[in-house]
Order: sequence, then structure tokens, then C-alpha cells
Amino acid sequence: MQDVSKVETVKDQIWVVGGYGQVGQMICIQLGKSFPGKVWAVGPRLNRAEEFSQSTNGSVLPLQLDVTKHIDPLMLSTVKLVVMCVDQMDTRFIEACAEAGTDYIDITAKYDFLVQVERLHEHMQVKQATVMLSVGLSPGVTNLLVREAVDGMDQTEEVDITVMLGLGEKHGKAAVQWTVDQMNTTYQVTQNGKYAEVSSFEDGRWIDFGEQLGWRKAYRFNFSDQHAVARTLQIPTVSTRLCLDSRWITRAMSVAKRVGLFRLLRVSSIRNATVKAFGLIPGGEEMYAVKVDAKGWKKGKPVVIEQLIVGQREADVTAAIAATTADKMYREELASGVFHMEQSFSIQDVQRVLHTPLQITTKIN
Repeated sequence: MQDVSKVETVKDQIWVVGGYGQVGQMICIQLGKSFPGKVWAVGPRLNRAEEFSQSTNGSVLPLQLDVTKHIDPLMLSTVKLVVMCVDQMDTRFIEACAEAGTDYIDITAKYDFLVQVERLHEHMQVKQATVMLSVGLSPGVTNLLVREAVDGMDQTEEVDITVMLGLGEKHGKAAVQWTVDQMNTTYQVTQNGKYAEVSSFEDGRWIDFGEQLGWRKAYRFNFSDQHAVARTLQIPTVSTRLCLDSRWITRAMSVAKRVGLFRLLRVSSIRNATVKAFGLIPGGEEMYAVKVDAKGWKKGKPVVIEQLIVGQREADVTAAIAATTADKMYREELASGVFHMEQSFSIQDVQRVLHTPLQITTKIN
């Protein structure tokens, strides 16, 4: 394995932290085609990084590093860009990136962590580094669809974001754990320009997912996109809801929440068993769908803009969006600071460079 300390101090490397994980591997492979020998799969388990590197014929290189430990910014002196695919508890590693002048992308959906990162905006400007948040499907594509709808109106009053996930897709353990942990949460959303407290898997709403999928009932869920776009795009009322491709399992989960069964997830043994159970649910498809319903005004008249994307494999689109964003940030000079994706890109920016553009259906009433 190459000794990073002996590499010439040319800032041309891309580190994908968690690069041997499910989504990380796909990001590495796509970036490795464009930048062979400059992409590193980074993580604490050297054997997994080396095995993955060998499977790419060396286009992706292995690096053993635990980013939860103290990182000397000098280690990042040759790194132009970091793509973070694992959840973090604090911002120490991002601050090390700033000191090294290394740009940074994060695909996490944990809003409490994103709030910590947002506070580094001025620090990143001083250090002339760029941090890009909300990169993936939700958050990510959903944020860009909301921006597209807002740009099509003179004034936006309300936006509803809905995500459908297919049970046939096998998600990484961390993603399943996060989903289970959000089932019994209470959180704040923006309603009429003020904060209101709501709970996950309550306040169901019927959503039209088009001719193929029909109407589905979806329930509130604490995705970070609803929090970000309310501020970045100044929308008075924003909500995100979730449903599964199985109607009866979605319904069963809402009933479980209503009768208080989700409170049992506070017991670690029951929480862990629930995480395992998600991987054993039969049926379902490897699919996803996202729907944005935006209401507002244009030229003095009320307008409703609906945008829908239906696709296969949520993990694939998350990796594609992350790799595309990384490619653009590697090649182009962006403003310094901390930004959510919708503040720096439009959906057209992403569509132009995606290997397989997203199939977006738009209705304007």
C-alpha cells in the first residue's frame, strides 16, 4: 500500500470515506473511471479496502484511516476532495479538511449533524474550502426538485415532499438503523413561517404517484430536506413524508405508531431486532419514487407544480448523484463555505452530467 506521507504534495486525490461500503463502492468505481489512481477507498478496515481495490484493478487505492480519531491536517495535504459516506458525531474531521484547504461532500441524512456543519460556514470561507451537504436522493434530488418548483413560481406557499422506498432493496445496516431510530421521533417543521412540533408516522396524507403506482398514503418522517429547503429557499410551510412500496406494511407501521408500539424501540434489544427484521421482510421491489407537490402564485394566479421521479435502486441514484457532484467540484471552482445542494446546483446541472439522467414527470396546474 502506498505511503501517503511520501506522496508529492500535489493536491489531486479524492478520498471516499466508507469507500468499501455499499454506496461508497459505487461512488469509488464511478470516480475511478474519470480519475484512475487518484481515488482512495478510506476506512478503518484495511483488508476490506485492499480487497475492494484489487477488484477495481487498482483504479481505486486502499487507505486505512479512522476519521473518528484525531486527524492531522497534514495528512490531507494531497487531498483535493473528500466524499463522506459514513455518519459522524462531530465536525472534527471536517475542520481538519478546512485547515488543509480540502473540499468536502457529505451524503448523510442526519439533520442534527448537518446543523453542526452549517455553523462552520464562515470558517470555511476563511479557509477557502467548500462543503456540500444534502447530496443523494433524499436529501439531494428532492432538494433540487423543490428548487425547480420554487423557480417556477413568483411566490411559494407550501411544499410537500414524499419519498417511497422499495422493500426489495437491501440497504446498508447504518441506513436501516437510522430509519428505525426515526420511527418514534418528535421533531420541528416549518409551518406558516413558524416552527411546529410533529411526530414521525403520523398525519398521513394521500399522494398521487402517477399512473404506475397510483395513490399512496404517506406519513411524516424526519428527512433533513424539509428542514434545509425551508430556510435556503424561504418556504413558509414544508413537510416530508414516507411510505413503502407495500401498502399493508406502511399501514401496519402507522397503526403500530398509533397504539404506541414504536415506543418499545427505546429498548435496545427490540430496536436491534427490528433492524434485523427489515432485512427479512419478504416481497417488495428494488425501487424508489420521490414526489414534490408545490403550491404558490404566478402572475397573480394560484399554481400547483407536481414533480415525480420513479426509478430502480435508491442506493444507485444516491451514489450517482454523489459521484456527479464530486466530479463537478473536482473540476470546477465553487464558492467557499457550507452549502446545501440546492444552493449551488439546479436539477438541470445534475441531469446534464449524469450517465443515466433521471426521468422526471412535471405537471403544472
